[in-house]
Amino acid sequence: MKDTNGLYNDKYRIDSARRAGYDYSQAGGYFITICTKNREYSFGEIHPATDALTDAYLIGNELAVQTWNCWREIPQHFPFVEPDAFVVMPDHVHGILFINRPADYAERPKTQFGPQSNNLASIVRGFKVGVKAWATRQEINFNWQPRYYDRIIRNELELEKIRDYIQGNPNRWETEQQHELGLFR
Repeated sequence: MKDTNGLYNDKYRIDSARRAGYDYSQAGGYFITICTKNREYSFGEIHPATDALTDAYLIGNELAVQTWNCWREIPQHFPFVEPDAFVVMPDHVHGILFINRPADYAERPKTQFGPQSNNLASIVRGFKVGVKAWATRQEINFNWQPRYYDRIIRNELELEKIRDYIQGNPNRWETEQQHELGLFR
């Protein structure tokens, strides 16, 4: 039972970041961010832009390559999913996923708890498990944070802004790291 101190069954519980009442198995676009455990730099390092004509980019390791591969392989496990823009950063990934469902999918019978498989959470979980399993087989010490961030993409303008954000993420890396360290005031 939840009490007024934020406890549930005498344990602290973090509320879900998911939109209440939203069916995350329905057709739509989703912007996903997944971080490494403790924001450890697990995928490589950013090579900064050398001039105004070049972009910064990740000098990725084998784990970064496998992370890309797992992203591209999502449709092999979830044929109704279309991966879109994606970037691997030293300590996180950003990506867009489109769930493509037939128009009558929303009319399917619902269970008491709602769909528990073939939804956004199961897709992200499968992706994270694929990367982690590969790392374990390679004896690479790697873990994801338990949660992930998502945003429901509401229209074409927002989709283009998110694609630009993903593509430009390596160019912002150095500045963002300096802000986090308090080097800019």
